This record gives sequence, C-alpha cells and structure tokens, in this order.
Amino acid sequence: MKKALFCLSLLLLLLPAAALCEAKSEILIEAKTGRVLYENNAHEALPMASTTKIMTALVALENGNLSDIVTAGKNAYGVPGTSIYLGLGEQLTLEQMLYGLMLASGNDAAVAIAEYIGGSVEAFCRMMTDRAAEIGCENTVFTTPHGLPADGHHTTAWDLALIAQEAMKNPTFREIVGTQRASLPWADHEYDRVLTNKNKLLSTYAGTLGVKTGYTKAAGRCLVFAAERDGLELIGVVLSCPDWFDEAAALLDRGFDNWQMVTVLNAGETVREIPVSGGVRAAVRAVARSDVSAPVPDTAWPDLLIDLPESLPAGVEKGQVIGTARLTDQGQTLVTVPLIAAESVPERSFRYGVGRVLSAWPLAAGQ
Repeated sequence: MKKALFCLSLLLLLLPAAALCEAKSEILIEAKTGRVLYENNAHEALPMASTTKIMTALVALENGNLSDIVTAGKNAYGVPGTSIYLGLGEQLTLEQMLYGLMLASGNDAAVAIAEYIGGSVEAFCRMMTDRAAEIGCENTVFTTPHGLPADGHHTTAWDLALIAQEAMKNPTFREIVGTQRASLPWADHEYDRVLTNKNKLLSTYAGTLGVKTGYTKAAGRCLVFAAERDGLELIGVVLSCPDWFDEAAALLDRGFDNWQMVTVLNAGETVREIPVSGGVRAAVRAVARSDVSAPVPDTAWPDLLIDLPESLPAGVEKGQVIGTARLTDQGQTLVTVPLIAAESVPERSFRYGVGRVLSAWPLAAGQ
C-alpha cells in the first residue's frame, strides 16, 4: 500500500502543471476569423457565473448612450454577491455603471443596467438571449444579467467565445475591459469608489486585452480572456477551472507559440486586371477590399484561391464586388474576402465619343 501511494505521488509530481488544472470546458480561438486553435469539451452547457456580464455590457452598449443616467432601484439595491455598493436611488451614467459592472463585477450595476435598458430584468435577459442567437450561439440562455445561480441560465465555452469575439469588436467595450483601475463618484461619501479589475492577466500576461472573470460555487472559476501579440489576437474561455489564470496563460502560450497570422494580400492590393468589353477602358483592376489574412500553424502556409470572371461587360462601378479571394488550409476555408473594382468603367457610347471630341476641341482649335 505504501509503495502504491509513493508511486502515485511520484507520478503526480512528474505530470505537467497543466494536466492538474484542466478546465471542465475550454476553448481558444483567433479573434478575426474565429478559427478554433484548441478546444476541450467546448460544447457542454454549463453555468458561467459573472462572465455573463460580457453580454450584459454588449447589449447595453448597443441599446443605450454612455451619457444616459441610470438609477439604482430597489431591485438593484443590495443584490447579493460582488457589488459597487449602489445606494437606493443612486444615479450614475451608463458608462460609469459599465465600469462598475466589468471591473468590480457589480451585480447591483448589472440589475440597474438591465432595468434601464430593458424596462425589467426579465425583458433585458430576453434581449441578451436573442442577441446571443444572432451571433450564432446555439446553446445559450440568459435568465439573469449578472450570472448568479438561476435555473436555465447556461452557455458553452464555444458560445461564450463567440460572444466575446463580438463584444471585442466594440471599441468602448475593449477600452472598458482593458482598464486596470478606475474611480467612480460615490453619493454621500467624501471619496470616490476605486475599482480594480479582477482580471489579473492584465498585469501578469503581456498583451492581455481583457475580458471578464466569474465565480460562483455552482459554476466554479470561469474566465474569458483575450490577448494580442505580433498581429495575432486570441480569445479564450475556461469554465470551472480551479487554476483559471494559469490555465488561461498556458492556453495563450500554446496559441502564440504554435500559430501565426499570415497576410497574403493587403487591402487595396491588385490581384488581376479583368478585360472589359465595350468600355471606355480596356480592363479594370480587381483589388482586395480588406486584408486577406488568417491564422495558420507555424509549420503550414495557406492556399490562396481566386475567383474572378474571365471578362466583364462595360458599366462596372468603382467598389463593385467582382470576385472573391479565399484562404484555405487543408481544405478548410479560413477567410473569404470580396474582390472589388478599383475604378469605374462606363460603357463606350456615342455620347461618350462626342464628349471626348468636344472636350479636346479647344486644344485642337488652338493648334
């Protein structure tokens, strides 16, 4: 028996730290394309604690103005759990409430925001669930705006990564979740509230951008995180993970060490000249509307597939979509970017010919 216990202890010591702190569910994606770089049990429905507030903030930003005045009613006053200690009837701007929501994880701020934006907590939660469905979440239901335990309130690591991906497109959201410290006015106090972001990665992991921590006994330690290095932006989720910050850092290291962002075409770069029949110009340049870039493993290089017509009829408008550029890796489409006309090519008509002659007439007469 003693020998067995000794062998088990030795085995545990030899195991890598990551193997001792695996999350119940986790995922790592690239932010621009959504390509999954790593996942483990990412589609199991689980409670997500205060990472719920990512959607609370996104819906508030999309439906309110930062300068709006939000009042803490009786439902917000004294909500259990983490709090920014709003007084009954206390007023802050929506922007200030959002800082209290995302940095200090104020449950009272969540309820105040929900009632202001949605009219009631229930209506706001329906807005949250509907917005998640629009993003592409297939297994997410919100019944609270803060994430305290409630029947039917759940998501998956995959869905939560999609929500974070969408939220991080909002510049104001990015600024808030990337802030380490902030202060808010405090009614009936001689000093301001001082908020410290609960996301320790902001101070311990280089390149961290945000986004949100969460903890309840039912959900365990949950973390949604994002970081950027060398043009590669990653978003990760760990749910029910005892060593949440260490596991997040290990996932980010895994992504940055093994993946790179490759740009094959830059925005505005000419791909090909397409012949134009019956036009005032013989051809039109097809250019990329945006960068054609995607994450690939360090050991791989993506294939660029161009889809353009052999020729075009006259009447092409500048900016008109005339084809696509697609990056693939082992048959998987990573990104598709429209190819557009760099200039207009009107039809060569009698009126156009007469106009050209008339425009040159003074010059010809002067000779």
